[in-house]
Amino acid sequence: MKQSTKFLASAVAAVALFFSTNVNAQSSPKFGIGLNVGVPTKNSHSFAIGGDLRYQFDLSKQLSVPITAGYTRFMGAEIGNTGVDAPDISYIPVKAGLKYFFNDTGAGVYGLAEAGAGFGVGNSSGTNFIYSPALGYAWSNGLDLAAKYEGFNESGFNTGYFGLRLAYGFKL
Repeated sequence: MKQSTKFLASAVAAVALFFSTNVNAQSSPKFGIGLNVGVPTKNSHSFAIGGDLRYQFDLSKQLSVPITAGYTRFMGAEIGNTGVDAPDISYIPVKAGLKYFFNDTGAGVYGLAEAGAGFGVGNSSGTNFIYSPALGYAWSNGLDLAAKYEGFNESGFNTGYFGLRLAYGFKL
């Protein structure tokens, strides 16, 4: 693993730990499960699909710290007209970030920025830097829908996908 990836993963973990010790005692952490689907940015893959689990704690009604882990798979597509498919790429993203609600209710429209590490699975070995900005809407009943981009570097080649995340969250 590159030194910069190790440093970034350590920094993200340290920030998450720092924020978790300063959480407002009146707020309850939230847990969510989500489905991600999207269109890859490279023609070598036809679509991306995955799932994730998210633990989120509030710093205020408008600002939260999400910690997300999951599984994502890029399905290979035919390379040109060769009859040869690109191999599937699979990885486990582990990210931390900040989620900001644009109103003071803790629901509604939000912006999210996450960063962390993507751990390759199978033929996609290695650990890579991963980042994911999103714009979404969270309903007070726990449903959450977001448009997102998730980018990473796989074996020296930058790729990612534009997608949707449909999730359900609940207070612990």
